[in-house]
Amino acid sequence: MKPKREHSTNNQQTYFVTSLTWERRPFFRHQRWAELFIQVLRHYRETAYFVHEFVLMPDHFHLIITPKTSLERSIQFLKGGFSYRAKTELHSNMEVWQRGFSDHRIRDAADYAQHVEYIYSNPVRKHLCATPQEYPYSSANNKFLFDSAPQGLKPSSQGSIGTAEAVPFQIKNAAGGFK
Repeated sequence: MKPKREHSTNNQQTYFVTSLTWERRPFFRHQRWAELFIQVLRHYRETAYFVHEFVLMPDHFHLIITPKTSLERSIQFLKGGFSYRAKTELHSNMEVWQRGFSDHRIRDAADYAQHVEYIYSNPVRKHLCATPQEYPYSSANNKFLFDSAPQGLKPSSQGSIGTAEAVPFQIKNAAGGFK
């Protein structure tokens, strides 16, 4: 019997979340798809969640987020919003996501650091790049600014791990400034 999911409504818990594409199809190998996902991730950040870290792989994503609503609703915004925009903007009628998602509640600074390392190293392990900073669709590349880690989860010895202090999610432009 599968354990019942812990319902979280605005309880300031932080989660590591993973979701797969339908039949693990590599939709996000295509730049237009990957950029649209990041646009949707940014859009719903305003109302649904804080984004701390992420990586978008060809057939799945990993996030560290703190929901502003329930975790389920936050992921529904992201996946549903992306599916809708893929249909309208990319003219795709394919199923995008597998049902559901997996999550792990981040318990402390060490747990947070472990999951950040997993996110950063995922594209390297899959031979998509030589270093985490080279991968274009990850918070490791320093192209994006995010919400800082929640106070209780900030690693004391390492300082901030790839996050910016309470700044809007932005993308650096070619000149090094932010859009």
